Amino acid sequence: MMQKTKMTRRKRRKLRKRIKFLLPILIVLLAIGSYTFYLYTKADNAISKSHDDIERVKSDLRDEAVDPKFDNVSVLIMGIDSSETRGNEDQARTDALLVATLNKDEKSVKLLSIPRDSYVYVPEIDNYTKINHAHAYGGPRATIETVEHLLQIPIDYYVRIDFEAFIDIVDAVGGVTVDVPYEIVEQNSRDQQGAIHLYPGVQELNGEEALAFVRTRKKDNDIERGKRQQEVIKALAAKALTLQSVFKYDDIIDIVGENIKTNMTFSEMKSFLSYLTEGKNLQIETLNIDGSDYKPSGIYYWQLDEKSLAYTINELERHLELPVTNFGYDFSEFEDESDVVRTNPINEASDSNEHKQY
Repeated sequence: MMQKTKMTRRKRRKLRKRIKFLLPILIVLLAIGSYTFYLYTKADNAISKSHDDIERVKSDLRDEAVDPKFDNVSVLIMGIDSSETRGNEDQARTDALLVATLNKDEKSVKLLSIPRDSYVYVPEIDNYTKINHAHAYGGPRATIETVEHLLQIPIDYYVRIDFEAFIDIVDAVGGVTVDVPYEIVEQNSRDQQGAIHLYPGVQELNGEEALAFVRTRKKDNDIERGKRQQEVIKALAAKALTLQSVFKYDDIIDIVGENIKTNMTFSEMKSFLSYLTEGKNLQIETLNIDGSDYKPSGIYYWQLDEKSLAYTINELERHLELPVTNFGYDFSEFEDESDVVRTNPINEASDSNEHKQY
């Protein structure tokens, strides 16, 4: 009898030890589960608020609707030059225009920056002008149709973000680390001249500083500015995947709901999580298009190089696994380069007054 009592006591002590060990783990798991459910519900509501399914004629470039769970897709990222100070959302132009193609099997992304002054055909007005004017003529729909006409690939989704949202997102993740190429003196989001002053070198930028970094082009050109935009997007993606950023998702979701417009549903957006789970293994390849200064009637444009454009179109077609267009060019000069399509040397004309305009 005494032996049984001792054995019972030992079992109780072991059980208490196990409970003491397991209880904190259980509490943590419950807390994580609760926080995840909270974020999930909040994100669903935020995306519903930001959802804007624009009316447009069905693209001839897609036979049927795509599902990012199973299909390769494209996303057009529009950074518009509107702010509370300017109050110009309806007439805003695109200050940044990037196309991301996502390959579901490779879990890879190709990120193309389109220079804002590119001289292109805009279907909305049936005429040629700067590509950044398309948004002022017809919003996201007109911009999507213009990009589709230029690149000959379908644009499945779009994300439109203004100055305030960009600043808030960078600040929400605690800033981004980039390599500032030269001394930069720029205006801030409230158009105060000289408010931002950056010196060369690798450094962490806050939201206002990052905005100045991606907008400046006074000492180079739109190609280099596009590369800076790509650098910030990659830095944001890397920062968003860090553990400390997980606890800032609450703030990021608020920003998305209030300041961003997209035609993605919450369900579609969740499908892109499979890319993010690749973490540091996520491949993001950046692309740019050659071009040259073009000034008919004294107005500055960026004239895209036809051969470079054709090569870029083929790269995106292959990445989306679409039929590849035969342009009849020899692309061997581009294929020697592993990451970025060649860009022209800085042209002195790129520092003209027209080129400095916002």
